Amino acid sequence: MKTPSELLSSVHRHLAANEPRLIGWRRDFHQHPELGNRETRTSGIVADHLDRLGLKVTTGVAHTGVVALLQGGRDGRVVGLRADMDALPITEQIDVPFRSHARTTYNGETVGVMHACGHDGHTAILMAVAEALAQHRNDLPGTVKFIFQPAEEGVPDGEDGGAAMMIREGVLDGPKPDIVMGLHLVSPVPSNQILFFKGPMLASSDVVSISLKGRQTHGARPWAGIDPIVSAAQIVLGLQTIVSRQVDVARQPSVLSVTILKGGIRHNIIPETVELGGTLRTFDESMRQDIHARIKRTAELIAASSGVQADVTVKTQYPVTFSNAELTERILPALQRAAGPENVRLGTKLMAADDFAFFGHHLPTTYFVVGCAPPDQDPAVGEPNHSPRFFVDERCLLLGARALSAAALDLLHGA
Repeated sequence: MKTPSELLSSVHRHLAANEPRLIGWRRDFHQHPELGNRETRTSGIVADHLDRLGLKVTTGVAHTGVVALLQGGRDGRVVGLRADMDALPITEQIDVPFRSHARTTYNGETVGVMHACGHDGHTAILMAVAEALAQHRNDLPGTVKFIFQPAEEGVPDGEDGGAAMMIREGVLDGPKPDIVMGLHLVSPVPSNQILFFKGPMLASSDVVSISLKGRQTHGARPWAGIDPIVSAAQIVLGLQTIVSRQVDVARQPSVLSVTILKGGIRHNIIPETVELGGTLRTFDESMRQDIHARIKRTAELIAASSGVQADVTVKTQYPVTFSNAELTERILPALQRAAGPENVRLGTKLMAADDFAFFGHHLPTTYFVVGCAPPDQDPAVGEPNHSPRFFVDERCLLLGARALSAAALDLLHGA
């Protein structure tokens, strides 16, 4: 039986020796991205890999999710490790040999598909960690539950999916993990750095939808109709005053962004309808509900002032993501061993959101960030997640696998 130190060293040697395969998996997923609830190819590769490792594999969880159990040689706690698999409706603009040329339909529109948020890396990292730990199963004091989750970025209108659906379908049962841990690749954080968090770290997320109806008319005779485009423009500007002028952002940060504006098909026709959409991010539930009311009031009253009808909905999506402070302290030495103490630092709140948050409503969770930008890159010019120019410095993949495996072993050993 290996000591904890010997076990970690052996696991890390295995990961280093298999880094080319880790990178290869990530590149393959990157070249063949799939949107939420459509990750059939990705989940098939994952399931086949886990099955070859001799794990107990369950497929079809929340449509395309994969769950696998690794039973160690001794009884102990159950540690869940989660990775998300889905891509985004974005057309890639990075010229790499494994660039995505995928196209599909999303909410009725033809779109490009790209792993613009690092989920291809997350999936590859967890595959590598599963293999490394499986090679040492007899020395593991406990059980590892590998959770490969679909649809973190959301699903097409009218569908269900993601972490909440996995939980409803029993991902946290048989056996129930004592802890669930995740990681995320983030740019422009350098690829040799890890950020840890204590307490709330990612914002809640809500989906804002505003439908405006006027009366169509000729573009040369605006007085003969009711123009929803002008109202839409006024509403976009009005919504910006909610965060900047109406709520106390010194207490907790919040962000309200309009990201969709659709209306019109011809230069000389004022259309009947316009659609607006956006996202709200908050860290405080009372502030969240207050902003919901302000969004509805602002849009409806601006529209009414010109005779436009407004249908406003704000749909809650994800709660705040927490990284349990006690668990963070327990995995911090592992993160420092993986990256070096000088490259591990406390992060500040991020306005991004993640449906990993739902796991934290059922059991303790911890979550850390691995940088994926080249260390010599100026952070001011780095492309963020969700950009068509999002770039992953693949040196971060081995670091992520080292950190995740080291943290999992510490939690299994009761550190």
